Amino acid sequence: MTITKKSVLNIVFLSLSGFFFPQYAFSQEDKKVTDSLKMDSITRHEHEILNEQVDIGDVYQSIFHPHKKDTTKKRSAITIIPNIAANPTIGFQGGIKAVAGKVLGHVPGTYMSVAATSASATTKGILYFYFVHNVFTPGNKWNFQGSLVASKSVSPDYGLGIGKGTRENQTDEILTNSDRKPYVWHSEYYNLREKAYKKINGNLFVGGGMEFNIRRNIVNKNKVSFDQTPMGIYSTKYGFDSTKYMSNGFLFNVEYTTRDNINRPYKGMYLDMGLRLNQKWIGSSKNALLFTGDFRKYFSLSNRNPETVLALWAWGSSVLSGHLPYLELPGTGRDPSFRSGRGYIAGYFRSTQYFYSEGEFRFPITRNKLFSGVTFFNIESANDMVATKIFEVWKPAAGLGLRVLFNKATRTNLCLDYAWGTNGQKGFFLGLNEAF
Repeated sequence: MTITKKSVLNIVFLSLSGFFFPQYAFSQEDKKVTDSLKMDSITRHEHEILNEQVDIGDVYQSIFHPHKKDTTKKRSAITIIPNIAANPTIGFQGGIKAVAGKVLGHVPGTYMSVAATSASATTKGILYFYFVHNVFTPGNKWNFQGSLVASKSVSPDYGLGIGKGTRENQTDEILTNSDRKPYVWHSEYYNLREKAYKKINGNLFVGGGMEFNIRRNIVNKNKVSFDQTPMGIYSTKYGFDSTKYMSNGFLFNVEYTTRDNINRPYKGMYLDMGLRLNQKWIGSSKNALLFTGDFRKYFSLSNRNPETVLALWAWGSSVLSGHLPYLELPGTGRDPSFRSGRGYIAGYFRSTQYFYSEGEFRFPITRNKLFSGVTFFNIESANDMVATKIFEVWKPAAGLGLRVLFNKATRTNLCLDYAWGTNGQKGFFLGLNEAF
């Protein structure tokens, strides 16, 4: 930058003006007023945008209270829907699900905090409860992320790896399970995870925490001998109990985020890289070190319709040393939100090294934004600890979905997706908020 005589005179003049005429100087109080006015302007602009949109609450109001004035400012931040699903593994599922979103500080200086909970039961005796949260304190000084899960669960077992398999010997053939023969494990499962991030600079956070995974009363109801199943062969080889285990460890993470909304981002990015250190002295069945990386990027493709978005996601995890219990290995649907791998049953692919990537195009269907649509494509790869290395074989899936705007104030969508994978895998996926 070139400093000219004119620029020097301007600086001197402004400095003297502030000294001799303090009533015209830009004091700290003036800055607060300016920031407040700017924030009010942003709030009014966002409110105008929300008034142009229609969500389920507006539909209900127009039918049952057609003369009532707009209540966007008083709209509840909590969205509640039935939790309904069905597939051969779990049977028919019924329950209730709720999602909440609220900014705990000033806008735009604080990200939205979100929480979700669900309780459900199925015709095959599965009971499932969870609570998850992602909370930002005022000014984003702290970010708390955590979850609590208690369930009487069913865990499908399709073998290690990506499905290529090997037939060199019977043990490896069962372990890699190239035919993708399903085995099903029933158990009691409990999970508690909590991480605390401290803002270091701008959008950069550094944090840590702990996670406890407890699984008890593991039972195979397939009438197959334990040592003739993929989980049995893996557990015997690495010394895990056939009926129970604990996977407890310390978490160390670095996070960078610029997303404009957690529930449904229009722009920005998210990056989280972390290490998990399982230790026997805190109850873990085995010592282990696990690395996990999560990257998401969002591109808004229209100024008029910012909901038109290209979203990209990459998630991967690798066991660096030691051993994890079989059902805790990285794999399909094992991301923090359990939303990866649409097109496959959770756990369809799993191993000690796993990578997943997805692209999704999101677009409004109706002018009032009540209905939107998505199309998506994903791929995943894994090693099998026998003959196939990670990135050698890829398994794709693709699908499309409908979005219904449930709460425009928090950008909460009801997501109805149908996806197709390989080996005849396909399914309907219902959820609140985008998969990523």
